[in-house]
Amino acid sequence: MSTSPQITTTLTAPTSTLATPNAPTPVTFGTIDVDGLKIAFREAGHPSNPKLVLLHGFPASSHQYRDLIRVLGDTFHVIAPDYPGFGNSDAPDPATYDYTFDKLALVIERFLAIKGFVRYGLFVQDYGGPVGFRILARNPEALEWLILQNTNAYEVGFTAAWDGFRGALWKHRSPETESPLAGFLTHDAIKGIYLHGAKAPELISPDNWESDFGFMQRPHAVRMNLDLFYDYRTNVPLYPVWQEFLRMRQPKTIIFWGQDDVFFTREGGEAYLKDLPNAEMHRLVGGHFAVEDNLDTISDHMHRFYAATVAGTKKQTSNGQA
Repeated sequence: MSTSPQITTTLTAPTSTLATPNAPTPVTFGTIDVDGLKIAFREAGHPSNPKLVLLHGFPASSHQYRDLIRVLGDTFHVIAPDYPGFGNSDAPDPATYDYTFDKLALVIERFLAIKGFVRYGLFVQDYGGPVGFRILARNPEALEWLILQNTNAYEVGFTAAWDGFRGALWKHRSPETESPLAGFLTHDAIKGIYLHGAKAPELISPDNWESDFGFMQRPHAVRMNLDLFYDYRTNVPLYPVWQEFLRMRQPKTIIFWGQDDVFFTREGGEAYLKDLPNAEMHRLVGGHFAVEDNLDTISDHMHRFYAATVAGTKKQTSNGQA
């Protein structure tokens, strides 16, 4: 097995590695019914193109991929859904609907089946990891290649921002342990998540935090998010399972890691290389939402990696040369 180069990208200004930038493709918006819930999505690219799924993080929605999806649609059939309770998807009352990562994964898995995404590349960021890894655990053959961007699967990945979760809420849920964490749902905190560690804050649209905070004003939104804060504790015991999946399956993987993420440490990104020694690593000057100010870098390397490492391997295999 050959070892891919572990490339370090530490750009300080926006740049593109392509001689000719990709022409943006139109993005369409829609909703489909998934077991009684309206699930919203963004989609781009011809259906005959290789499938690519983008799973979003907290406190965002598919809106975080609004620019990336346009520049990937030239090569891929890209889809980015909003989880229940996020973005333009339905947000049922937490009193009657359990907001758990198990539930989110089941809904998105069903969504992908309805949309005909049987085998695909998977881009996961933040909450996208717990959702995506649950889907892959049930259906590992669905994964063609993996793109990781600041999503945690290792104990070493937690920053001090998690102290209130791990040291209080997860041990005993109560109004007293929830109250400090509700601070993450305020306007200034959401804005800070986008700007913390950004290499070019002027490239990050205020529409991000204004949109996210606007959705936070919906009925039950705070309770829904607090439910998921508490349920995040269920991810940690699954870390060894996900690590074993990566170690045993060795999916073709490219990693983009914002080095100054408020939630996830640099060491959390490096930890993937223990289980994925052939992964290609890009260490970005950026934060939690590194796509915002590293768009060209991420898009360019995804195009190149797919052509050289994924599509190239498939072509060799079909010719009997692999």
